[in-house]
Amino acid sequence: MAFSKKAVMNVNEGEEIVGGWATAPIPGTGAYKLLAKKRKDGVIEWVHFIQRASGVKKVIFRGEAVSRQQLDVVIEIANENLKRLFGVSLQAVEYDMYTLDGKKISGTKH
Repeated sequence: MAFSKKAVMNVNEGEEIVGGWATAPIPGTGAYKLLAKKRKDGVIEWVHFIQRASGVKKVIFRGEAVSRQQLDVVIEIANENLKRLFGVSLQAVEYDMYTLDGKKISGTKH
């Protein structure tokens, strides 16, 4: 399967990764994750999803933030709900990026 079909977010030319956050794995559920990128127009696009132990990803929400402060509010709200439901919170994590042909790349700007 092509990487573009597996990805929950594509980073286009001129866009920049803002960050990646994840919870510890939750038994029987998986790990909740949030990825964010800054588009060329300066808007931060984010996606919040679950990654099951099998590797399957299910998108929960997608959205946009006009600033890093607004993104921080999104993360804070997600954390409040994750703590209440599962006792976990999103923490900054390292992430891997790949080109559409499967080559691993580094850096935050495409």
